[in-house]
Amino acid sequence: MAKVYKFGGASVKDAEGVRNVEDIVRKADGELMVVVSAMGKTTNALERVVEYCASGQEEKALSQWVDIIDFHVAIMKELGLQPGYDIRLQGEIPYDPALSFDENYDQVVSMGEIMSTQIVAVYLLKQGFSVEWWNIPKLLITDSTWREAKVDDETSCSAIRAGWNRPNRPQVVVTQGFIGGTADGKRTTLGREGSDYTAALLGNYLDAESVTIWKDVPGILNADPRIEPDTVLIPSLRYQDAVELAYSGAQVIHPKSIRPLENKSIPLYVRPFGNPTAAGSCISTDGTGPIDVPVYIWRKNQILITMRAKDFAFVLEESLSEIFDIIRRHRLKVSLIQSSAVTISVCVDNTRFVPEAIEALQQHFNVSYNDKLSLLTIRGTTPEILEHAKNGRTIMLSQTTRRTARMVVKD
Repeated sequence: MAKVYKFGGASVKDAEGVRNVEDIVRKADGELMVVVSAMGKTTNALERVVEYCASGQEEKALSQWVDIIDFHVAIMKELGLQPGYDIRLQGEIPYDPALSFDENYDQVVSMGEIMSTQIVAVYLLKQGFSVEWWNIPKLLITDSTWREAKVDDETSCSAIRAGWNRPNRPQVVVTQGFIGGTADGKRTTLGREGSDYTAALLGNYLDAESVTIWKDVPGILNADPRIEPDTVLIPSLRYQDAVELAYSGAQVIHPKSIRPLENKSIPLYVRPFGNPTAAGSCISTDGTGPIDVPVYIWRKNQILITMRAKDFAFVLEESLSEIFDIIRRHRLKVSLIQSSAVTISVCVDNTRFVPEAIEALQQHFNVSYNDKLSLLTIRGTTPEILEHAKNGRTIMLSQTTRRTARMVVKD
């Protein structure tokens, strides 16, 4: 059975990282699907290219693009690859002024994964691996919801299985995470940090033995080590727990990555690429039961929107469907909801869609909002833990159940 390995941008940020990928792949047994993200902070840099192009700042866009190409060329040279011979990077920015910002975003930003996977595939080939590079936009077929495309599972599964089951296919396949393609050949993206989702889909389509996400942390921890100094590794957990953690904002798991694996009981491992022999964490049907340590999850860059009916009607009874239709149409990601007789508040990710959504809501409701907020979720809370978490923080909204506390706080 196949295994799926996913390497994020931090694991391939330089030549040393690519060599480490080679070492991990060499120690794997059997057939391997390797999913690779853009190198380092390339996605952020490509986003700036799109923004410069869209605002007419051609010189800045070109300068940023050249920096990106030079960054990849330097890694290739350090790996002993010949730019222009082993790999030919695209010279021109794939930006078309006739297209929308979002469609251009997908055409430009997707180049990060294209470049990184070409480098990894060719390097593995030079090291003696039986390897093949796949252009995933030709196989993972999506609709044209730019920047958050929806995958056509039936078509994609058929195409990917056909390629995988082809006679004499090499033992290792290297392909891109985060991106897909429309039926007419346009590249799409699946939403930021979508490479985990790609790996999960491929694991599902191939009936994989397992999916492993290689990260720059020991595994799934009970808190972000950048915020909480004393963290604990959670070695084993159930799919249900993983979904709750991901939805609450746990950075280590993409929210969409669990369902494709749970549907076929495929275990998901989260392991440290800096210490490949470490066990890391395992998400599976056979998790060892409820998580027995408090888990602290921060979801940053939140905005709290509160709506009140203009005529003092009962908001929850009469307007809920209207509110959620606006939320759906403007692609808001809701992380918390709270209501009273005459108001309803939603905490959402503060994305570029929020201003238009607020304008739409203001046509029907009196709307107020607060930005620069964070949502703190504590699973396994106690009165003492809750009191400690509240200390010194301005709390805009809170919800508490027997084991979980959620607080919207000012940054």
